Amino acid sequence: MPHLVGSAHLTAALAAAARDWRVFPLVPDDKRPAISNWENRATTDPDRITCAWSVAAFNVGIATGPSGLVVIDLDKPKHPGDTPPASWAEHGVADGADVLAALCERHGQPFPTDTYTVRTWSGGTHLYFLAPEGEELRNTAGGSARGLGWKVDTRAVGGLVAGGGSTIAGRPYTVTHDVPVAALPEWLANLLCPAPLPPQTPVTVSLAGRGRRAAFLRSAVNGEVERVTGSGPHAHNNALYIAAVALGQLVAGGELNASDVTSWLLTAALQVGQDEREAQRTITSGLRAGARRPRTVAA
Repeated sequence: MPHLVGSAHLTAALAAAARDWRVFPLVPDDKRPAISNWENRATTDPDRITCAWSVAAFNVGIATGPSGLVVIDLDKPKHPGDTPPASWAEHGVADGADVLAALCERHGQPFPTDTYTVRTWSGGTHLYFLAPEGEELRNTAGGSARGLGWKVDTRAVGGLVAGGGSTIAGRPYTVTHDVPVAALPEWLANLLCPAPLPPQTPVTVSLAGRGRRAAFLRSAVNGEVERVTGSGPHAHNNALYIAAVALGQLVAGGELNASDVTSWLLTAALQVGQDEREAQRTITSGLRAGARRPRTVAA
């Protein structure tokens, strides 16, 4: 029978969907999506799920945002040199679970164990929580400004996890605490909330010179800055990259200074709430791409 192709994985996918979690296929024995546009195509429809998993033994992807979940991923070190930063090492931290335990102690809170829990293929832990209403939490990484700490990632809006029943390198994701999903503790939600946006003040673009050339450059810079500050909630990084490419062409042509462009675009990115390190990387990448097509302005 065709439905036996991925029968164990199908059972796991249907079990996740029964909890009203939106599921989709991951590449067999992998964590990569097996389909495009997976967040929108994730489903709870048993017929669609049965049809998909009759093709292959796909791993079970859970789209955390549409499922109303925040999953805290407590990871293990990957290799001998994968050691905690000094700020965590001084607390005797050895992995993500230790980091969360230290945070719990710091905030006077119990370790949040009474929720649906999965042991990952690598020995880490996924703690599932209900996302708080009225607050759109997004993914965080352990080393990011909004992350909880070393080896602690979170998956929420825009994220995915491999669900129980999936396998990597032949090792399973195993449900270790099969209970209802608890609400995300308020203190953790507060730590994960995006920082308030800084005051929205105009980005000052200072360019010397008069005449048509100077006017063109001022207009070009202001236009790209406004592209970033006027971008939609989920389009900031793309807008920043496009702006950096456009102004990078003028930098490569000798019309603008790279440090000035970086300063203007970074100020704009921070005003819309982008992470500083991520914005710096995006600007650098955009300037590099723009440099491949230098542009000059006629006097």
